[in-house]
Amino acid sequence: MADRAGGHDDPPSGAGHGARKPVIAVFNASSDTVDMLRTALEEQGFQTVIGHIPEVKSGQLDLIGFIQHHAPTVIVYDISPPYDANWTFLRLVRSAEAVKTRRFVITTTNKPALDNLVGEVLPVLGVELNGLIEVVQQKPETQPREPSIAAVVSTSSE
Repeated sequence: MADRAGGHDDPPSGAGHGARKPVIAVFNASSDTVDMLRTALEEQGFQTVIGHIPEVKSGQLDLIGFIQHHAPTVIVYDISPPYDANWTFLRLVRSAEAVKTRRFVITTTNKPALDNLVGEVLPVLGVELNGLIEVVQQKPETQPREPSIAAVVSTSSE
C-alpha cells in the first residue's frame, strides 16, 4: 500500500513488515499520474511512497526529509513546465547531502523541451510506462554515469 506524503509521523516505509519490498518514491504534479505509476509499480512488487510536487514547491512537504524518512531505492520525479525552472529546482534538491546518492528517474511529457535542457548530459529515453518500470528495475551498475540520475523518461506518446 502506498504511503501518503505528509508528516513524518508515519513509520519509515517497510518498518515492522518482515521482508522489505524495494521502496520507490513517486513525485508528480498530477494525482492521476501518481495513481497510475503507484499501481503499476506495486503490481511489479514495489512499495510506493508518493509526493505531490506542488506541495514540495509550496513548502507543505519537505522533500529532503521525506526522502530521508522513507529511504527509497529509486525516486521517480516529473519535470513539467516551466522546464528550466523545474530542472533547476531538481538540481538544487539533488545537491543536498541526503539526496546525492539516490537514484532518480526523471519523467516528462515533453521530451523535446527536456532534451534541450539535459540532452547533452543524459539521453532522454522515449519510452512508455513499461519502459519506466524496466528503468526502475535496473541495477545501479547498469545505469548511465551521471551521478544519481538513472534515466530521463518521456511519458508522452510521440
